[in-house]
Amino acid sequence: MNPQAKLISTTSLLLGTSITISSNHWMTAWIGLEINTLAILPLISKTHHPRAIEASTKYFLTQATASTLLLFASMINAWFSGQWDITQLTHPMSCMLSTVAISIKLGLVPFHFWFPEVLQGSTMTTCLLLATIMKFPPITLFYLTSPSLNSTLLTSMAIASAALGGWMGLNQTQTRKVLAFSSIAHLGWMTIILNYNPNLTLITFYLYTMTTSAIFLILNTTNTLKLSTVMTTWTKIPPLTTIFMLTLLSLAGLPPLTGFLPKWLIIQELTKQELTATATAISLLSLLGLFFYLRLAYCATITLPPNFTNYMKQWQTNKPTNPLTTIFTSLSIMLLPLSPMVLTIS
Repeated sequence: MNPQAKLISTTSLLLGTSITISSNHWMTAWIGLEINTLAILPLISKTHHPRAIEASTKYFLTQATASTLLLFASMINAWFSGQWDITQLTHPMSCMLSTVAISIKLGLVPFHFWFPEVLQGSTMTTCLLLATIMKFPPITLFYLTSPSLNSTLLTSMAIASAALGGWMGLNQTQTRKVLAFSSIAHLGWMTIILNYNPNLTLITFYLYTMTTSAIFLILNTTNTLKLSTVMTTWTKIPPLTTIFMLTLLSLAGLPPLTGFLPKWLIIQELTKQELTATATAISLLSLLGLFFYLRLAYCATITLPPNFTNYMKQWQTNKPTNPLTTIFTSLSIMLLPLSPMVLTIS
């Protein structure tokens, strides 16, 4: 890809995200989302592979539909209330349409269909952007409109996302699709607490972004796209493989790693709100995700490839590790002791 074109796309991506997260008017938020969509399309389709073109087409169509619904919802609200302020979402039809529009943008169930396919057709770096930065503006809109949204609808979508994200991830052999369904399951955790403690939604998103970024950067460093090639990566950079296992377990939410913190706080808050059944259901559904994280960790660190005569070990690489990988992996493993400070903030 041309360096100038890549620079323009990346700058536009940052600009669109900044506009949306800092706006309090529906039109400026919508403009930011449109800039984001147009900026990421060249990055998805840059390989010129048919799968990449298909992914960019699917992404454009779903995001255009979501943007149209969001604009329609804001116009209905402005028509009835005279308000364009994002926090003043009062009309019931506008609340429902905006929930659907933002859910499509995020990839929540039942609007998840586009997300795994788009990630499968993109490069690892673009997948990282789609799974983290591109979700920040819609999450911000959810955060700002959270008092007006229907808690029953959000809880139903959250439970369905956690269930389907865990269930569909069990049978995947492509690492990008595994992480796509992992993202859908984590979105369920973020959505379920949105009505009761929106700050926890943001904390969960930040910690998820950090851990997922670490995993994508490690997979990009070792050039791993399938589970079968995960088994052979331990000979390339052995210390990184060990850290990869710990980061996966952190994403699964096992103590004493960082990923345990948001799940612990969410279950605690749901119990305080006397939603014990909901907390129990989403906790049990997280076990589905734990299975495929453990399978990835097992393939990466414990399983050896079949020792055929024509099999050659991959030489250890001298390729320097990205400094961001070191930072994100360290934070995604060792941040749990800071939980008292996080509790103070939330």
